[in-house]
Amino acid sequence: MFKNWKVWAGIVVTAVVVIAGLGVWRNSRQNSSLSDLQTTEAVIGDLTARVGATGSVHAEQSAILTFQTTGNVEVVHVEVGDMVREGEELASLEQTSLGANVILAQAELVSAQRALDSLLNSGVEAANAMLLVAQTEDALQDAEYRRTVQQEGNRASSSTIRGAEASLVLAAQRLDEARAAYNRVSSLPSDDPRRAVAQQNLTGAQANYDSALRNVNWLTGAPTENDQMQLDAQVELARAQYEDALREYERLQNGADPADVLAAEARVASAQATLNLASIFAPFDGTVASVQVIPGDQVTPGTMAFDLVDLSRMLVDVSLSEIDINRIEIGQPASLRFDSEPNVEYQGEVVEVGIVGREVAGLVNYEVTVELLNPDENIRPGMTAAVTIVVEQIEDVLTVPNRAVRTSDGQRIVYILRDGELVPVQIVLGASSDLFSEVAEGELQPGDLIVLNPPLVFEAEGPPAFVR
Repeated sequence: MFKNWKVWAGIVVTAVVVIAGLGVWRNSRQNSSLSDLQTTEAVIGDLTARVGATGSVHAEQSAILTFQTTGNVEVVHVEVGDMVREGEELASLEQTSLGANVILAQAELVSAQRALDSLLNSGVEAANAMLLVAQTEDALQDAEYRRTVQQEGNRASSSTIRGAEASLVLAAQRLDEARAAYNRVSSLPSDDPRRAVAQQNLTGAQANYDSALRNVNWLTGAPTENDQMQLDAQVELARAQYEDALREYERLQNGADPADVLAAEARVASAQATLNLASIFAPFDGTVASVQVIPGDQVTPGTMAFDLVDLSRMLVDVSLSEIDINRIEIGQPASLRFDSEPNVEYQGEVVEVGIVGREVAGLVNYEVTVELLNPDENIRPGMTAAVTIVVEQIEDVLTVPNRAVRTSDGQRIVYILRDGELVPVQIVLGASSDLFSEVAEGELQPGDLIVLNPPLVFEAEGPPAFVR
């Protein structure tokens, strides 16, 4: 029994020693861990959130220029690297090597230009139109007068009619006298001079009487149905001609008809377009990137001649994921770096944000275009740019390093040192950058010592166990 008591006593002593040793070891271990912790103060500061991607530089505008007709190159005016202005001739073909339609276009252009100039600057047409108005107005008045005076009762005054009737009476008397004189000698031979004179007097008297009768009948009569139709038709025709002349004058008195001008301008443009087939012109201001022809080359439609780029505005297209795209807006600043210029940071700005995404390898990306604001001669189309877009910039907010943030039971926490102990603090994050995040909510206070490298596992009586 005594022996068993000694055994149990030894076991108790040993357990006490072990427990005491474990406590000492634990305290020394915890003190050692605390001394190894890296900390930083929670501070109020500024936060800049960025999104990064890479893309290729390209000019805003570029064009491959080709010949549009067959011929031999006569002259090339530019070299690679030359700056050209819109409309400047870059190369031309020998005229004798061109098709007949191109050669004749020169004569057509001269004729069309003259016609247009005459239409725009000459007053001859308006003057002729004014003259025609006056002439057709006179003709209308004459036709209306003729129709009026030939109506019954309008052909003569009463005195004129009385005079005509008196002339008819006299003519009838002379006719009777001439007939009586002829009757007295009518039995004489036909070759008798007296009979011949009497016959001649009778014929003249008859003619005078018939004329006097027609005159009286016309002065006192009315036009026939056919005559009236002709008179009416002549008036309507004269009126239509006058109205046409008046409309033409009104059209021309304030300048050329816009429709005629458009037609003349189209004729000039058509001739000029055909003539331009003999040359290549710069479609915009730019830099000659390549020259593919030399004098003497024989070309056909579609033969490449020049590559022209506008280097005044350089753009970079980058692809961003659907996670980031809603944070991108037009006007946001950006920085760009190039492998060819590693020590230079260029400035840019978002100028276009894609609306429709493209799926690549199961991921949906959206294209964003950034304009290079300070390009120089060292940046060329095709270069790869590392683009960083500033999506949010806030001031005077409480920030924490991203490396210090942990997750426990679905909550964001950071550990702080308070009175020599590790204390977990729940936080709600706002905007984030590559290194820091905004503390939108939580009990973290400015000046708290944030632990950057909390231990993986703590003792049960210490901070809650946490595996990151």
